[in-house]
Amino acid sequence: MGQLTGRWIRGALLAPLPMLAAGAAWAQEAGITLPEPTVDKGDVTWMMVSTMVVFLMIIPGLALFYSGLVRTKNALSVLMQVGTVTVIGMILWALVGYSLAFTTGPSATLDQFIGGTARLFLNDAGTDLSDNLVATFSTGIYLPELVFVVFQMTFACITASLVLGGLAERVKFTGVVLFAIIWPLLVYYPMAHMVWWWPGPDLVASGTPAVGGFIWNFGALDFAGGTVVHINSGIAALIGAIVLGKRMGYKKEPMPPHSLMMVLIGTGLLWFGWFGFNAGSNLESNYYSVLAMANTFLAPAAAGFAWVMTEWLTRGKASLLGLCSGIVAGLVAVTPAAGFAGPVGAIILGLIAGPVCLFACSALKSALGYDDALDVFGIHGIGGIIGAIATGFLVNPAWGGAGVVDYVSCNEAGAVLSVCPVATYNLATQVTAQIKGVLVTLVWSGVGSLIVFGALKVLGLLRVKEEEEQEGLDITSHGEAAYHS
Repeated sequence: MGQLTGRWIRGALLAPLPMLAAGAAWAQEAGITLPEPTVDKGDVTWMMVSTMVVFLMIIPGLALFYSGLVRTKNALSVLMQVGTVTVIGMILWALVGYSLAFTTGPSATLDQFIGGTARLFLNDAGTDLSDNLVATFSTGIYLPELVFVVFQMTFACITASLVLGGLAERVKFTGVVLFAIIWPLLVYYPMAHMVWWWPGPDLVASGTPAVGGFIWNFGALDFAGGTVVHINSGIAALIGAIVLGKRMGYKKEPMPPHSLMMVLIGTGLLWFGWFGFNAGSNLESNYYSVLAMANTFLAPAAAGFAWVMTEWLTRGKASLLGLCSGIVAGLVAVTPAAGFAGPVGAIILGLIAGPVCLFACSALKSALGYDDALDVFGIHGIGGIIGAIATGFLVNPAWGGAGVVDYVSCNEAGAVLSVCPVATYNLATQVTAQIKGVLVTLVWSGVGSLIVFGALKVLGLLRVKEEEEQEGLDITSHGEAAYHS
């Protein structure tokens, strides 16, 4: 089990940057031999495929899922919003996002929270693939930097797109565009840096002094984005929904999904894309990507089953909407645990996440009175919190988990080992680290999202006029409709 990250989260070290050069020099002075960087064609191919699969879960997956959940008069507007946020996200990631998330920060203190300028406009990122490499979770194994750039780009795009579900059916298109530009800068890029920025296994094993992201330094585990993607988007959607206000007629007139067939298709595409999301996050094609794949089958299956059974027992009917919602809840919950939990642990996680997210989307939402239109907080926020904390338990080798790798001890006789030892697991330490990571994410995303949505509201750029909302955003915002009578 020495190949998998444990206490250290995601390989994001850029080989050509000063940090690596300084680290290599330090290791040489210390008499430690670093392994020669190796790039495997199978890993590269796997990451290219994973990247394309994750993109499929945004367009058309998430777009169709969200569109099916709204009323007919707003079906096209949701498709347009998801598509627009995605294309903006891609451009912004290439220009500034990647550099701010995955390079060394401007100082040792700031490096815990934000990256630097070394890769603005993807400077040098793809000009020499033999030199520009990023670390994986195995010592000596690297990837071309550009494949890591585009893989992480899809994560940035889907996170911002997920937030739209809380704003559906009453948000201005102008507000959507500005949100897509401002929110990642203030919230997503720093979050990605805090969770996934670290020196990489080679330099950690060599003992090189280096600073990781703020949450990484806690020792918190997040395999594929429980904090960065799901809790982050969930709390942002909740804040956005509250600042935006309830839809006209909310709780007074029915607002059922206009196409459950579209919801099911979207769910299937999301589930398919999630294999790239979770298994691709291993950054290598090996046993741990297979473990993540297996867990991405089992957890959503268990959560979908649990949600349906809970509905059936409490309401007398099992719904297709419930099945789809449960599947997504399971996918969310297993994301941080995908490469850490054993298969049975993933099933147990799904069985817990399904009913809890159902409660959050029904009783909790009704009690608190907020209008998170597509239940982003109830599924992604709550599901992400469950998964992030549960990861601290499920990684336990005694419970079938993969264990925590001790890269610090991964050297012998002055050479970095190719297979690192597994550290002694401490439940209290790991679960505490997970909780701290969750709390920081809630605060950072909550405050940052409040600033973004609050500013847009004050400027009058957030909500459409009442008559436009009444007629529907398809026609009033875009001059076209998803359906023609």
